[in-house]
Amino acid sequence: QVQLVESGGGLVQAGGSLRLSCAASTSLFGLYTMGWYRQAPGKQRELVATVNGANTKNYTESVQGRFTISRDNTKNMSYLEMNSLKTDDTAVYYCSARFHATTYWGQGTQVTVSS
Repeated sequence: QVQLVESGGGLVQAGGSLRLSCAASTSLFGLYTMGWYRQAPGKQRELVATVNGANTKNYTESVQGRFTISRDNTKNMSYLEMNSLKTDDTAVYYCSARFHATTYWGQGTQVTVSS
C-alpha cells in the first residue's frame, strides 16, 4: 500500500502560480509513474501530467507550456508547478502513483483560480 499526501493548493488570481507537492510513502518510489489528475465540479477526473521512472513527461494539451511536472526520487516527492493559471484550471487536484496495473491516489487538494 502506498500513501500519497498532496499539499500546496489554494486560491490564486488568474495569471498567478501555484506549486503542488505529493509525498509518497514507498521505498520503491523510483519504480512508480507519478501523475497529477484534476476534477472540476460536474466533470470527470482528467489526466493533467505524468512522469515515469525514466523522467519522461507527458501533459494534457490544455496545460502544455504552463504546467511542469517533476519528481525527486531522493525525497519520494512529486511536484506540479502551475503557471499562468486560468479560471478553467479550478479543480481538485489528485496525485497518483502507478506501478503496472495498480494505481494509488491521494486525497486531493483544491485549486481555485479567481478572475
